[in-house]
Amino acid sequence: MCDGNFAVILSVLDQTPIAAGTSPAQALANSIDLAKHCEALGYHRYWLAEHHASPALAGSAPEILIAAIAAATTGMRIGSGGIMLPHYSPLKVAEQFSLLAGLYPGRIDLGLGRAPGSDQRTAVALQRDRRQQAPHDFPQQLAELLGYLEGTLPAEHPFAAYAATLPGLPEMPEPWVLGSSADSAVFAGDLGLPYCFADFINAGGAAIVADYRRRFTARHAGDAPRVMTAVWTVAAGSDAEANWLAGPARMMFAHMMMGKSIAVPDPETAAKWLADHPEMAKGRAGRRVVAGSPATVRAGLLAAAAEYGADEVMLVNILHGHEARKRSYTLAMDAMAGVAVAA
Repeated sequence: MCDGNFAVILSVLDQTPIAAGTSPAQALANSIDLAKHCEALGYHRYWLAEHHASPALAGSAPEILIAAIAAATTGMRIGSGGIMLPHYSPLKVAEQFSLLAGLYPGRIDLGLGRAPGSDQRTAVALQRDRRQQAPHDFPQQLAELLGYLEGTLPAEHPFAAYAATLPGLPEMPEPWVLGSSADSAVFAGDLGLPYCFADFINAGGAAIVADYRRRFTARHAGDAPRVMTAVWTVAAGSDAEANWLAGPARMMFAHMMMGKSIAVPDPETAAKWLADHPEMAKGRAGRRVVAGSPATVRAGLLAAAAEYGADEVMLVNILHGHEARKRSYTLAMDAMAGVAVAA
């Protein structure tokens, strides 16, 4: 193992942030540029998040961004982080990601979550039938989706024949379960799927990941538990600079806790607002934030990888400046020299 302890794969989760004073279209262009930058640096995966009706985040359709970014890159795996399955028909998701896998063989990941990626009002607006809230049937949706992708739906299932009509056959996306709660570990473990735990949402997930490993039931011969953790990471020249750059996300998070959503403010605006609202100054209190110089980031990412026993660490952040964001990923990769390895 590298560094005497770990060999860790580094990947990226992009939430496509919209900086105040810029447009959502610019945020989309920034995601494509950042993906090309991160591929050149050696990051293994690049996943796109799903959020809706937000002035802060432009990634409402990860399946479309995946196609654009896969076309702009050459070998990096591209995927969803994730598709919020309760909004969709399992067949529609199977067709979309089969098509992507056919276009970009061996490169497409299908990360699946059950959160709304929005508030409840927006979740209802996304429904075709708004007479009542959609049922909480994620496990059934997930099983049906896997049945299409793997051709394993029982013959008596009314839609079993559709597995043979997927547009990208014989290519397939690689499914993952995403989550930050005990339930997601149950779904991933019982179905024998790789698991990405959102440490940036819940930093107390080591026991949940351990439960996933205990529950893991192999789907295919030779399958074993695979764990990735997504960690909030801001790298800069110094700890002070990184914490300055992290201020806009703290201000955004504080507003979210008040039921408001704002575009990503600049660091000066965020610093002033946080100073004027000291009760909100910690913003992401209780959540792990790895923010600092390369040495600080290295120590923080190694600690997170060790805590989860993770094979892979996915770095996520929201910064106002696009160049600062690119530099953060550059410095983070440089900081992990001797530890980061190709998959």
